[in-house]
Amino acid sequence: MAYVDEVIDLVVMQNPGELEFHQAVREVFGSLKPVVEQNEEQFRRDALLERIVNPERQLKFRVPWVDDNGQAHVNTGYRIQFNSAIGPYKGGIRLHPSVNSGIVKFLGFEQIFKNSLTGLPIGGGKGGSDFDPKGKSDREVMSFCQSFMTELCKHIGADTDVPAGDIGTGAREIGYMFGQYKRIRGLYEGVLTGKGLSYGGSLARTEATGYGVLYLTEEMLKKNGKDINGMTVVVSGSGNVAIYAIQKAHQLGAKAVTASDSTGWIFDPDGIDISVLKEIKEIKRQRLTEYKKHRPNSEYHEGRGVWTVKCDIALPCATQNELFLEDAEALVSNGCIAVAEGANMPTTADATEYFLQHGVLFAPGKAANAGGVATSALEMTQNSERLSWSFEEVDSKLQTIMVNIFHNIDDAARRYGLENNYVAGANIAGFEKIVDAMNAQGIV
Repeated sequence: MAYVDEVIDLVVMQNPGELEFHQAVREVFGSLKPVVEQNEEQFRRDALLERIVNPERQLKFRVPWVDDNGQAHVNTGYRIQFNSAIGPYKGGIRLHPSVNSGIVKFLGFEQIFKNSLTGLPIGGGKGGSDFDPKGKSDREVMSFCQSFMTELCKHIGADTDVPAGDIGTGAREIGYMFGQYKRIRGLYEGVLTGKGLSYGGSLARTEATGYGVLYLTEEMLKKNGKDINGMTVVVSGSGNVAIYAIQKAHQLGAKAVTASDSTGWIFDPDGIDISVLKEIKEIKRQRLTEYKKHRPNSEYHEGRGVWTVKCDIALPCATQNELFLEDAEALVSNGCIAVAEGANMPTTADATEYFLQHGVLFAPGKAANAGGVATSALEMTQNSERLSWSFEEVDSKLQTIMVNIFHNIDDAARRYGLENNYVAGANIAGFEKIVDAMNAQGIV
């Protein structure tokens, strides 16, 4: 049996029931076979793949907190410090009922390669809890965040592990966590990113992931002789990534016509009104059913259906495994030429394979949505230098990073005879940098 296949089997055996982690390892290692085969003897001897799939440290802890009625609750907190070969652990904190050890492990594993692709000195990590901030008061969220950070603060630091936001963890949650870290540790340092502008946050961080998806998509299209101007875009999600992907698509001359949330989706043939979407989701925190009240020409549909809309570009920006094989078939039959993942692993393995087989330009999440963590690393730099850069400075650096990511994954794919397979290119390019660092540092 090939070394890659042996390690995949080992992962499945050692991590039972963690299906998302299994899926992520299969996707990455499947692409890496050409690289591993050229170095199989050395990689086996050094147990390189086994070391990559085993986190350096896994933390699991209880998070007790009290609601507004005086009732105590207990949630579970997680932090996976996966790989620090190229820098301190870096990755978000996800607050959502679906969070478990397998989800956090899959996200942390993906983060290793995503962070490597940015070209910045940050390692891979991830964290979170099964706490749901939806419907909770500010005081309840603060109670949870302070309890969560009371334990997490023992294991993180500006040069050790620098968490950020993710699903369910926005500026409010980051603020409460930062305050508690500072209170306990007595340190005012860049230990969290995604902070408010008044206490060390970076301009353009809010927009970064969504903007970055479009910068990479534009470069991918350009490389293949196509112009994003005038194209129709369908987007899933209505959170931070989706909102700013829609905004940047419009700025680049494309027209984004959809958005979705957990209950349904909207179609606006005239293009999503970004100011209305921001008011509904960022200010009032309402459901998309409200959108039609502002835009009578739009349509609201219950359930799923975004991928049935005719488009040139599809941007899955909601959550993992949201775009299935039948969705891929619908998109291809409707003329979709490019897909870029704004979320982490939103496309199932068979759907990804279908896109590649049918010549669709496909940018995987570890490349396409790396703008968020890249700008988090830029926030770390500003914190270390006690500086604050302008929006234009940060946005310019972000665009350069995303363009460079595309060319790095394109070059990696070409070197192994896999032209236009940007999934393989992203995995190979990220892997090569990690391997160089791990080999230099010995068996640790």
